[in-house]
Amino acid sequence: MAKGPGLYSDIGKKARDLLYRDYQSDQKLSITTYSTNGAVISSSATKKGELLLADVGTQLKHGKATVDFKVDTASNLLGTITVDEAAPGLKSILSFKVPDQKSAKLELQYLHDYAGISSSVGLTANPTINFSGVIGTSLAALGTDVSFDTQTGDFTKYNAGFSFCNADLIASLAVNEKGNLLSGSYYHLLSPLTNTAVGTEVTHNFSTNENTINVGTQHELDPLTTVKARVNNSGKVHALIQHEWRPKSLFTISGEVDTKAVDKTAKVGLALSLKP
Repeated sequence: MAKGPGLYSDIGKKARDLLYRDYQSDQKLSITTYSTNGAVISSSATKKGELLLADVGTQLKHGKATVDFKVDTASNLLGTITVDEAAPGLKSILSFKVPDQKSAKLELQYLHDYAGISSSVGLTANPTINFSGVIGTSLAALGTDVSFDTQTGDFTKYNAGFSFCNADLIASLAVNEKGNLLSGSYYHLLSPLTNTAVGTEVTHNFSTNENTINVGTQHELDPLTTVKARVNNSGKVHALIQHEWRPKSLFTISGEVDTKAVDKTAKVGLALSLKP
């Protein structure tokens, strides 16, 4: 277990990864290669119905600095410059998107044994300022996430969350969407040898008085093959099988069935990730 409470985004992350990560209904191919000078070149293509989305990116590292550039089929250039450990526990991230002149943002992250802080500001005349902070330990943490728009003078986001962890379970409770959404999650590791775990997420929307419940599980059939399944209270069932057919190269098949509309065609997604 990592030292310190981590960042606010880490609250409930283990359960979210179990319930939602790697599920998809599209076809995706991604290829990553490494040059002799250490540069990483990656490309991906995703087919969403009749729409084909693709991008090409590169990553360069020098000392504590990492530079990422990516160009997509919409002629957007996305860039990220990260400086890790500029000071003990401090990480700075500069990101931008061209031609979106309002997308430039500077973020600072600081991790401590008893605190995790992330603050970002848009590099515009009237920026949006975001601050999130967590205090506690690796066992229990309490945090908040707030955004303020200096142009309108309004808070665009204020969330709060709490998490509790021990060796094999993680529980969290969060209030999001300006107090409109209450969400609780639970993750329990049943068998470390087979990475068998169960997880659930329950949300209540106060404005619509609606509840959403997702329950999922994962299990390793062998060290290279993992199966996952998820069901929600609206009757939708998701499942996937992921196989690491060579180191860091994954083949994933996922599917979705609506049990309340079995006459509809099931959705099937394929993903292939190739790394040398």
